[in-house]
Amino acid sequence: MSQFPAILVDQDQEGRQRVSFTRLSAADLPDGDVTVAVDYSTLNYKDGLVLTGAIPLIQRFPMVPGIDLAGTVVESRDPRWRPGDRVIANGWGLGERHWGGYAGLARVSGDWLVSCPAAFTTRQAMAIGTAGYAAMLCVLALERQGVQPGDGEVLVTGASGGVGSVATALLARLGHRVVASTGRPQEADYLRRLGATEIIDRATLSSPGAPMQAERWAAAIDTAGSHTLANICASLRYGGVVAATGIAQGVDLPASMLPLVLRNVTLCGVDSVMAPAALRRQAWERLSTDLDTGLLETMVTEINLADVLAAAPAILAGRTKGRVVVTLRDA
Repeated sequence: MSQFPAILVDQDQEGRQRVSFTRLSAADLPDGDVTVAVDYSTLNYKDGLVLTGAIPLIQRFPMVPGIDLAGTVVESRDPRWRPGDRVIANGWGLGERHWGGYAGLARVSGDWLVSCPAAFTTRQAMAIGTAGYAAMLCVLALERQGVQPGDGEVLVTGASGGVGSVATALLARLGHRVVASTGRPQEADYLRRLGATEIIDRATLSSPGAPMQAERWAAAIDTAGSHTLANICASLRYGGVVAATGIAQGVDLPASMLPLVLRNVTLCGVDSVMAPAALRRQAWERLSTDLDTGLLETMVTEINLADVLAAAPAILAGRTKGRVVVTLRDA
C-alpha cells in the first residue's frame, strides 16, 4: 500500500499532546526487521491513557499508539518470519516507545511477534488482544501457585471490562466458581453468560477496610489496585492467591502485611508488556484451547480506526463493555 491510515500523536511547541487521524507511507515507519499489514488492533485501558494524555506514557514523539496488533507479514529480514505469516504483537513498548497498531502498516522487531494460533482469525486474536492475553497470564499465575477448580470462590474485579470479561470466561470454563465484581449492575446478565455464578458491587471492595477480614476467596484476579486489592488480600482464605494486573482504581496499595504472614497469602504481580516469549506462546496456546470463541464474540464491539479518538475517554470512564476491536481493513 502506498499510503495507509494512521493515528499520530505529537506535541506542539508548548509540549502539549495533540492527536490526529492522518495518512502515512512505508517510508515513515520506524526501524524494524518485520513489516506487518495490520488487520486489527484493539482499544485497551492503556490506549485510553495514551490517547487522552491522562498519564504521560509516550516516551518519544511522534508516536502511533496502539499497544497490540494482528495481521500478516509482508516483508521480513528475520528468518523466523516469512511473508504471509499471521502474527500477533502485544506490549514490548508498542504505542509508548515504538510505533504501534493504530496504522495500516507496522514495522517491528521479530522478537516481539508470536504466531497467531490456527484456531483464531486475526479478528479473534484482537478480540482477545492484550486484555485477554493478560487475563490468561493471570490464570497461569494462579495455576503456578496451585489454585485448582474446587478450591473455592475465585473473585474477578473489573469483570465487565476487557481483562475481567476474558478472565471470567476462562475461569468458568476451567471449572472454577467465579464471583464477578463490577460497578455496572446492568451487566449482570452478560457476566452470568460468561460463567459468573454471583455478581457483587465493586463498592463492597473499593473503600478502606480492615487489614484482616472474614476469609472468603480462594483466589482472585484484580484489575483495580488501591483499596480494592488491599481488601482482596485481607479477605483471601488461608493460602489464597491474588494475581494483580491493573490500576483502574489507583496505583497505591494501602494494605497490611498481616494477611501475608498470618494467612500465607500470595500476591502475584502480572505484567503483559515484557513477558518472555515462552510465556507468551504458552498463554496464546492455552487461549486457543481454553477460551470459548462463541462467548468471545459476545464480548466484542468493533469500531473503525477513525472512531478510536472518540472511544478513548469512554474506556477510561468505564463505559465500555468487554473488548473493543479496531478494524484497519479497508480503512
